[in-house]
Amino acid sequence: MNRLSAHIGYLFTELPLVERIEAAARAGFTAIEHPSPWDVSASEMRTRLAAHGLSFAQLSAAAGDAGKGEKGLAALPGREGDFLEGFNRALDYAVAIGCPFVHPMAGVPGNADVAAAAETYHRNLSYAVERAVGTSVKVLIEAISETAVPGYFLSTLDHASRIQDIFGPGHVSLLVDTFHAKATGADLRRWISMNGHRIGHVHVADHPGRREPGTGSIDFEAFLDVLVEQAYEGAIGFEYIPSRTTIDSAAFLPRWKQVIGAKVQQMRQDRRLA
Repeated sequence: MNRLSAHIGYLFTELPLVERIEAAARAGFTAIEHPSPWDVSASEMRTRLAAHGLSFAQLSAAAGDAGKGEKGLAALPGREGDFLEGFNRALDYAVAIGCPFVHPMAGVPGNADVAAAAETYHRNLSYAVERAVGTSVKVLIEAISETAVPGYFLSTLDHASRIQDIFGPGHVSLLVDTFHAKATGADLRRWISMNGHRIGHVHVADHPGRREPGTGSIDFEAFLDVLVEQAYEGAIGFEYIPSRTTIDSAAFLPRWKQVIGAKVQQMRQDRRLA
């Protein structure tokens, strides 16, 4: 939980991608993430991460053509070849830079038959899991709400959990996003308290608006409490749309570091006394 990750697809976008790495470190983040960091070679990314004391938290695979509005290929019948090529590229990149998670985005099947989309998704995830075995990387999946991406194949935590159960938490982890969870009506504190073992990564954005913490209705104090209670050890990724400049929007960061440190220390003390 001490790894606070800047999603540099959302943050520091006024800068070229390669310059966002240093900007994130200067702002106080200890990790970064980006769905498609391919404009920065793996060797250069590794060098820059080391230079700024950062880790890379997660990246996407086979996201598709953003210019055409694609949000992933894993559940799209007929795009299997593109998926395999995209996943292999992402896995190789992740291994090279020490990134622990690769997220094969499910995508929007559109008019495709539901059963065909589900079969395609399962087959592609099976391939991804098999390819990741023996590497330092685990497959990550995320429920993306209909609010954000209408028609997305995997839109609820319950659906994502059922998919994970097919492969097991040892092979597939869940990315839990506060904005998407709230948009689907999930009781996030209750869900995490019952499913903490499922989570590999979390994303933070407030709701509504998908902006920085403190701009909406989400109780992030309770969110952090339950993460600590569940002994969550992954990174916390900030994937929000800044309401101001990124630096100004991240004014909450020092406070979060203090709160997280205090909560973790208290939890350890409570366990020693138990």
